[in-house]
Amino acid sequence: MSSPAEPAPAVPRRRRDVERNQRVLLDAAATVFAASGVNAPVREVAAAAGVGVATLYRHFPTRSELVVAVYRHQIDACAEAGPKLLASAPSPFAAILSWVHQFVDFLGTKHGLAHVWEGDSAGFTALHTLFVERLVPVLADLLDAARESGEVVAPVGAYRIIRAVGDLVAFAPHDPDYDVREMVTLLISGLRQQQPEPGADGPV
Repeated sequence: MSSPAEPAPAVPRRRRDVERNQRVLLDAAATVFAASGVNAPVREVAAAAGVGVATLYRHFPTRSELVVAVYRHQIDACAEAGPKLLASAPSPFAAILSWVHQFVDFLGTKHGLAHVWEGDSAGFTALHTLFVERLVPVLADLLDAARESGEVVAPVGAYRIIRAVGDLVAFAPHDPDYDVREMVTLLISGLRQQQPEPGADGPV
């Protein structure tokens, strides 16, 4: 007679505490970087997290480690949000719009990342690859669901939409009168319409 399976060992409390504290720091850093850029003072991040600077440095000894950790944390959050929004939003199109707005917020933390990785093009390329591999399939699944429901009809793929949203976000830091969410919403709303043939409305 086989013995009952033993329960999996519990995650040590100290490890859980460390992971929780890191999440708090990463969320605070994401908020600060979105508002002030990745060159914001480290003490500003620590204050937003409610910890001392020494605590922040224990988790992330250098600014570049903190920035990259925030970037990865935000990628994970965006990837995980897709299925959750599809399950909870009123419609697949509403899920797309909510997800893209979260993606816009994530891109706000991304500005200045290239400067942090100067001299390490391989590291920057690896992060960009992670970004594409994790997020394009998430948006593709949302688009498939919206096409099945008849809400999205434009024949545009996920990668092209992500590129277009990124281009719209790129102008945001330079113009306080530019409402990036308004422009992104206009872009995404266009997915609900058939696109005209090239030159269809040009001179005869």
